[in-house]
Amino acid sequence: MGRVGPLLARPAVGALSLRPSGLLEGALRLLPCRGSPGDPRRASPSAPRRLLLEAPSRGLAEAAGKSTARAIREADEAAPIVQYVGAQAKRKDRVFVWGFSYSGALGIPSFVVPDAAWKKRRRVQATPYRLELEEKISSVACGYGFTLLSSRKTDLTKVWGTGLNTDSQIGYHQSRKDRTKGYHYVLEPSPVPLPLDRPQQTRVLQVSCGRAHSLVLTDAEGVFSMGNNSYGQCGRKVIEGEIYSESQLINRLQGFEDRVVQVACGQDHSLFRTERGELYSCGWGADGQTGLGHYEISCTPTRVGGDIAGVRLSQVTSCGDCCLAVSEDGDLFGWGNSEYLQLASVTESTQVNVPRHLPFQVGKVKEAACGGTISAVVNEEGHVFVWGYGILGKGPKLMETATPEMIPPTLFGLSDLSPDVHVVRIRCGLSQFAAITNRGELFAWGKNVRGCLGIGRMEDQYFPWRVTLPGEVVDVACGVDHMVCLVKSFV
Repeated sequence: MGRVGPLLARPAVGALSLRPSGLLEGALRLLPCRGSPGDPRRASPSAPRRLLLEAPSRGLAEAAGKSTARAIREADEAAPIVQYVGAQAKRKDRVFVWGFSYSGALGIPSFVVPDAAWKKRRRVQATPYRLELEEKISSVACGYGFTLLSSRKTDLTKVWGTGLNTDSQIGYHQSRKDRTKGYHYVLEPSPVPLPLDRPQQTRVLQVSCGRAHSLVLTDAEGVFSMGNNSYGQCGRKVIEGEIYSESQLINRLQGFEDRVVQVACGQDHSLFRTERGELYSCGWGADGQTGLGHYEISCTPTRVGGDIAGVRLSQVTSCGDCCLAVSEDGDLFGWGNSEYLQLASVTESTQVNVPRHLPFQVGKVKEAACGGTISAVVNEEGHVFVWGYGILGKGPKLMETATPEMIPPTLFGLSDLSPDVHVVRIRCGLSQFAAITNRGELFAWGKNVRGCLGIGRMEDQYFPWRVTLPGEVVDVACGVDHMVCLVKSFV
């Protein structure tokens, strides 16, 4: 390649892209200005500065002699791209997706319906793929074959949904062919209208997805629910024979004594953490996952007691039928399904219907995550502990344990050269884990269902493996067979 002379040495405020197009422009090479330090001819300082353009003796010049469309195209593709990033350039917020695509959960229509004759359908995207969005996304959630994304902006549209929509779990999306019907599958992120009283003032803080229902948390208008309500998981009365397909109903939940600051969807139940650190729940309780002291369904959000009564919670999490909660003091509590040793440290029962304190010797817990059969916590030192049944992250020999075991920190990048690396966030899907370090790196392990780990291959992963992403990972959401990741670009 040629070099860029002094006239182009100073980067613009924005980004400048030089993309030679066409045979002639592709054949030109930039040389230093006459008189510049990089110019061997070294003209006098008084000589005028200008750019000299010369054609190389080989390469593109030979392509010109062929005069074929293929040669021109190859020459154009081989031409270099020079890009400058200005000092005032801002890092960009981006969204990446991977895993199973045919449900539409990845939001890439061309994977399902190719937009060109030469393209093939892509059932699985095994590595991160950028989802092009104009909006700045602040929260993402993965359900069973669908995805919700939200922005904190005050525009009319604040939430988008894509993927499976047989129960209106991502809202009502009118068919373009028949306006009396709605789509059961949405292949790209589409607006989800919320019944807000002050749409240009209210902001969406968080979204969460279950098996076939979703929750949307706002800053000033409470919580909204949509989708399947067969067990009261949407926080409203169960209607016998209700048809959820193509439903336009979005419910605003009532009955909280305090402002809700976090929502979490289990498989068919919902959890709500308030500003005072209290917990409310509703939905299916067959495994005790509502924590209300019974095994029945609950249609109204009700305050949860047990060992968390009077305790200020800082986080609550659920994905299947087991629940974990972390207190502001770093204590861990659990309830719900314990068929896979999730709560075996405090009971031999396979179901627990009230929160129990879990006396694990793991230090002060900062964050917890639980899947269908697996559980994990990260403590204040950034160490990850796992327990339950399945691929836990310490190799193929550890498949079951009732006592949390620490994953060696070196597997997350800790070394003599990087002594400060530690995990700051932990997430679970039904059968996979994801961890984010303080360096913004993402690690995934567990069952690699339809390529959901994003590691470029289809085999299960028995210990943490770094997912290659072009930026600093901010957050990640895990579904059954797909993931969505929020990334901030390096430059």
